[in-house]
Amino acid sequence: MTSTMEIRRSAWSGRVRSIARRLSFFGVDPRQIAKNIAGIRFYLRDARSYARMAPPAEFQIHLRDLFPVLNERAQGAGLASGHYFHQDLWAARKIYGRRPAAHVDIGSRIDGFVAHVLSFMPVTVVDIRPIASHIAHLHFIRDDATSLMDFPDNSIDSLSSLHAAEHFGLGRYSDPVDPHACFRFMASLQRVLGRGGRLYFSVPIGRERVEFNAHRVFSPRTVLSQFAHLSLVSFSYVDDAGQLHENCGPMQLPHLEYGCGLFEFTKEE
Repeated sequence: MTSTMEIRRSAWSGRVRSIARRLSFFGVDPRQIAKNIAGIRFYLRDARSYARMAPPAEFQIHLRDLFPVLNERAQGAGLASGHYFHQDLWAARKIYGRRPAAHVDIGSRIDGFVAHVLSFMPVTVVDIRPIASHIAHLHFIRDDATSLMDFPDNSIDSLSSLHAAEHFGLGRYSDPVDPHACFRFMASLQRVLGRGGRLYFSVPIGRERVEFNAHRVFSPRTVLSQFAHLSLVSFSYVDDAGQLHENCGPMQLPHLEYGCGLFEFTKEE
């Protein structure tokens, strides 16, 4: 039987989580603030130790130059898990192995997947968002990619869209609100892919829903049905814990709440 204290503790915990979610809408992360506060004592301890060790004159601590970093003491060397880490390597390795004459990407991360591919070949990127930097070997087209009208049918031999389709039509990136935009975009990808070409496509998979206006989550069945005129070459996925599972059957997955499906398609010649 649940005690009164446990009920009160659960209710208090729920209220704290609710407040934290509301604050996050305004860019305030209570957990990050708590970690920073906890790190102050280590910062002050290390600063005193450094000063006592008589550093060179050029590298003595001055108040005007302080730059406290308070929350990285327990962090690892880097993040080697999650949707973006695994999908970016997955697609880049496949493109590198195939070595097409050209590659076109729609909406993937410039500082992740696109940077990987730029290390060995030029890339054309289409995105509704602007990019301020000039990057060697990157040809950028700013456009709403829903219809891909600048590309003829069967014209692209190597094509990718990673973690992008789930955002189409939600207004998050200033695009027009349209509940069907993601499906029209998938139809456009299918249309422009060349015969014998490859499409590398990823979206969140799991319990189907829209988490407005962040993203949608699809079932693998829905994705496959939208690319009915393409053939599935391979399927991998990232599970809820951020771990990659390669070369699986898309219809024999464990329960996923927010995984990532990695689909490699081709169009028959």
